[in-house]
Amino acid sequence: MSVLRPVLPRRFRGDIPVVPVVRLTGVIGFSTPLRPGLTLASVAKPLERAFAWPRARAVALLINSPGGSAVQSHLVFQRIRQLAAEKERPVIAFVEDVAASGGYMIACAADEIVADPSSIVGSIGVIGASFGFAKLIDKIGIERRIYTSGANKAMLDPFLPENPDHVARLKAIQEDIHATFIGLVKSRRGGKLTAPEPDLFTGEYWAAHKGMEYGLVDRIGDLRATLRERYGEKVETPLVAPKTSLFGRALPGVGAELSGLLDRPALTDELISSLETRAMWARYGL
Repeated sequence: MSVLRPVLPRRFRGDIPVVPVVRLTGVIGFSTPLRPGLTLASVAKPLERAFAWPRARAVALLINSPGGSAVQSHLVFQRIRQLAAEKERPVIAFVEDVAASGGYMIACAADEIVADPSSIVGSIGVIGASFGFAKLIDKIGIERRIYTSGANKAMLDPFLPENPDHVARLKAIQEDIHATFIGLVKSRRGGKLTAPEPDLFTGEYWAAHKGMEYGLVDRIGDLRATLRERYGEKVETPLVAPKTSLFGRALPGVGAELSGLLDRPALTDELISSLETRAMWARYGL
């Protein structure tokens, strides 16, 4: 092996420290054929490849997400922790613009969270949003007809007047999800959390310095400088990306569909997804 060492790529040489990097970017769970979202299906393979990297010193997560689906956030979090335990590799999360809500949940899968001074972190809460069109359809003379089996099957229908009982049921579900999120943050950040709970878990978010003061962030820095300081100037940081198609798009994961890519419903879904994605980033001034 010593004879071959000079001709091997640096990242495959045993004397060169390697930290594979997985980029986790985008709104979590929002997905259309043209705009794959950040889901377990889309990131499972890159994560598995990164943790399987021979002689890797650690795995780095480059996170830039305003959140999204609570379920997909938790699934990605769980997969990272499973792989970290299985391969016995430390995990370091590096926050770019934002790791908020589900993005922060994923960051909590790391053993250490590093953020830029202007990064946004937190938003430990649950949100649901919709519109009400009941007055509009009355005004333009449209009659709403809906047929259900089950008294609450049409709960929160945006074309019906808001029902306080239905809103109370939704809020109860949100409280359950919020409690799970709070428990996860406590279990991962432990004694590092310094802010009072009424301040920390309201859904508020902060810049990185305040986040570090509250125990949500471990240090201020960036990927390149941090890894060089820790593993030496020669450290290699290969980006482990999803496999792409001939046209450069990420290949779809489990359950994804490529058929009907250019039909009108698909384009309509794409437009709606773009607006929802834009709204998610806009909540953090981005």
